[in-house]
Amino acid sequence: MDWIERLNSAVNYIEENIGDNIDLNKVARIACCSVYHFQRMFAYMANIPLSEYIRRRRMSLAAVDLQNGSKVIDVAVKYGYDSPTAFNRAFKSLHGISPSQAKEEGVSLLAYPPISFQISIKGVRAMNYRVEKKEAFRIVGISEPLEMEIEKNFEIVPKMWGNAAANGTIMKLAGFMDGAILGLLGISSCDEADNWRYYIGVESSKPLEGELEELIVPQATWAIFAGEGNNQSIQELERRIVTEWLPNSGYEYGNAPDIEVYLSADPNNAKYEVWIPVVKKES
Repeated sequence: MDWIERLNSAVNYIEENIGDNIDLNKVARIACCSVYHFQRMFAYMANIPLSEYIRRRRMSLAAVDLQNGSKVIDVAVKYGYDSPTAFNRAFKSLHGISPSQAKEEGVSLLAYPPISFQISIKGVRAMNYRVEKKEAFRIVGISEPLEMEIEKNFEIVPKMWGNAAANGTIMKLAGFMDGAILGLLGISSCDEADNWRYYIGVESSKPLEGELEELIVPQATWAIFAGEGNNQSIQELERRIVTEWLPNSGYEYGNAPDIEVYLSADPNNAKYEVWIPVVKKES
């Protein structure tokens, strides 16, 4: 099955279980990737976080139920809200009116249909990349836990970088760098037990000191994309990798961390690489 088909199968599973507690691990298994990678792909391709998509779908269906005469409390429970107050807040944030007002004739409501993915023709701009197989390597650095709702990490990670720069950690890590990768690394590591952590570090063989910790990045094949610019340009490159390169590349996501390699120190005009783990598609 093509990976676009698998993404749509995963969305179909979400739709079939929209009123239940959706098992993101099962969603990811259907898509044949990790929960982390599924959420990243979904957000880049749909231009909306997965959690927000699910909320909009639930509130769209809730509006239909209310207009068909269902009680507010029953609809709240049906779509996973134990608290009427929380349901009212979620409903009003989407439709602009309360659930009880939605039962009235002639009110204006929003509808968000189920999403589906398809390949579109893009790729006007060239993408500079290479594919390399690398043996396992050791990272020395610092880490913090990541949230399961991936959009929350867009606040966690920049704050972590800011603190590391301010307290001298980044300068300290520069003295540990002695591997083949000559740059500062940002690594999103996610294992099968949903232990998600973000690391700032360098490739190093030196002993740990103080609060520094290590991460062994497993052997993997990487698609490595070169870029330059600010933080927004990195996010744009990652979006293009998922939406333009990956669908037609003959590869799909592998089971290893995503890595950003910062080759220069200027945050507003950085030279960097984005590494995504890949495996050949089965024919």
